[in-house]
Amino acid sequence: LTNVTTEQALAHPNWRMGNRITIDSATMMNKGFEVIEARWLFGMRPDQIDVVVHPQSTIHSLVEFVDGSVLAQLGPTDMRMPIQYALTYPERVASNRVALDWPKLKRLDFEKASTRRFPCLRLAREAMEKGGAWPCALNAADEIAVAAFLERQLPFLGIPEVIERVLGRTPRLRFEKMEDVLTADAEARRMAREETQRLGVKAGAASTR
Repeated sequence: LTNVTTEQALAHPNWRMGNRITIDSATMMNKGFEVIEARWLFGMRPDQIDVVVHPQSTIHSLVEFVDGSVLAQLGPTDMRMPIQYALTYPERVASNRVALDWPKLKRLDFEKASTRRFPCLRLAREAMEKGGAWPCALNAADEIAVAAFLERQLPFLGIPEVIERVLGRTPRLRFEKMEDVLTADAEARRMAREETQRLGVKAGAASTR
């Protein structure tokens, strides 16, 4: 993944999304954020939440029950459906949706998500477990690093490196008021810009040799 270009990272085979979320999908930071969301939205323990790679992008979530049975949510690669449900929950409202073509679903593949290949998954879990300012710093640093990558100021593998460096500099503070969140966000962005500049300059120097 060392030489991944902006164009390659933006060429998602299944989804059509905005630039940031497409890059977050390439680094799997989007799944890291979803792990954090699932913990708090559904009151889950971190060890109860797992991530798998599903190349077909047909199954979007799976829930395993105590008896071993599994319920899956399947749908086309169209964000309008989950956005609509988020707005109308708990009601299901008819829409001009694109339906799944069941005969074309020849296979459903799953692979273990490697935190070595996708370090952003590991960083997201660490931020979730430490809590406090860390999840806020995780998001802020990711936003700055992804923007730098899109502007060709940072290599692809520089994204998780910037985030890890910012988390390493972030104290484990507990939030007591909204101002604490805004302060942590601003400070993480400042540190991310510093680290991006360091890594970007280093990457640029290396590429000219």
